[in-house]
Amino acid sequence: MDYKDIAEKLYSLIGKKNNIVSFTHCMTRLRLKLNDYDKADTDAIKKINGVMGINLNEDELQIILGPGRADNVYSEFAGIMENTDSVPSDNTIKNEANQKPVIGDGKELHAQIRAKNATPLKLMTKRIASIFIPMIPGFIACGLLTGILGISFKINPELTSWPIIQLLTVMSNAIFFGLNILVGHNAAKEFGGSPTMGAILAIVLCHPNLANINLMDTNLVPGRGGIIAVLMVAILGAVLEKYLKRVIPEMFSLFLTPLLVLLIGGLAAIFLLQPIGQVIAEFIGNAATAAIQHGGMFTGFVLGGIWLPLVMLGVHQTMTPIHAQLLSEYGVTILLPILAMAGAGQIGASLAVYVKTKNKFLKKTILSALPVGIMGVGEPLIYGVTLPLGKPFIGACIGGAFGGAVQAAFMVGASAMGISGLPLAATTNNIPVYLVGLVVAYIAGFIATWIIGFDDPEEEVE
Repeated sequence: MDYKDIAEKLYSLIGKKNNIVSFTHCMTRLRLKLNDYDKADTDAIKKINGVMGINLNEDELQIILGPGRADNVYSEFAGIMENTDSVPSDNTIKNEANQKPVIGDGKELHAQIRAKNATPLKLMTKRIASIFIPMIPGFIACGLLTGILGISFKINPELTSWPIIQLLTVMSNAIFFGLNILVGHNAAKEFGGSPTMGAILAIVLCHPNLANINLMDTNLVPGRGGIIAVLMVAILGAVLEKYLKRVIPEMFSLFLTPLLVLLIGGLAAIFLLQPIGQVIAEFIGNAATAAIQHGGMFTGFVLGGIWLPLVMLGVHQTMTPIHAQLLSEYGVTILLPILAMAGAGQIGASLAVYVKTKNKFLKKTILSALPVGIMGVGEPLIYGVTLPLGKPFIGACIGGAFGGAVQAAFMVGASAMGISGLPLAATTNNIPVYLVGLVVAYIAGFIATWIIGFDDPEEEVE
């Protein structure tokens, strides 16, 4: 794959540097903010060899490339931007002359859509999700190691006495040992406060010496309220810190601001936010468990079936802190295996499209996206195959529903978040059932798409 060639074509078709406000990337996508989105030739971009699809999400043009490729194309794209003109080291390009671009009819429509989607709830959930996204590699690493060790212990229970295995066990639990501190650090940073103060306030909540303190005939409990309490105290600390910096004279701010943040935030955490956090955390845990215990296959069917539409609406970000809370409280999240079936439904639906379509370019797109889809990265199949065709997207939802029903029936839990598909199997507490659910979702998605059918697009010339 010629990453430089892809980057050069994208640069030209996006409208070049004077149209680019900023650019960044994630695991699977090149993400761009533009002055005029109508200048981006989206039809031509889709035809570039290596591009799996595009998506306009709020004020961001996302070019789906897949894992690995996204990082390499981003590096080449950044090089093109640097060689064209000087850019800041953080790769954020601010076009001072174009801060107020002329808005045409298409741009105005995009602006209206973005404004409609930018509701306070969505913006808040997006910020909360941003706290946990940097932690996902840690959840993946620890979750996979936990799964591998769990399989090994079932094969040979004597392994638990081996010092090297005990060391690996410590590594597998590392994310949970420091979870509150990481959340406090990231939450404070996300809301404009000092990350260190956010971490310190989180430590106050989970400090082991709290167990030795009795206040007003109440024994304090380390970690009470879980991640919910940590989120609240870190956000409170960040808001308080910004306020104090405005009202305290500069010469005293260095000393008084962190001291007052610690005292006010710490006391508010112990006396107010911990009890509130405990109520919320218990409600989340009990509600998730009860819904699956009592609803069983029906609950799994509904959750697995509606997950893809929720992802398209951006509501899926609300699940990130819920997964984290369930992991913190129970060691597994019983929701993730159910929701992961939506991606499996995509695999089955895409396979049906591959078998039925006569479009060579579409077949090529599916073949390139299937491997990463099986590994749990579903965006290329969503935006490159099922969603543009319409009906296969419905077939994928049906496949996810049937797979979700299997996972819920046996209450399969996962010890990680941030991964899906086949890799998630190693982190589950019931690998055989998870794999059965995965296959069921594949088959159901294939059959549903085959029956529903789709309008086969005409052959495109690259």
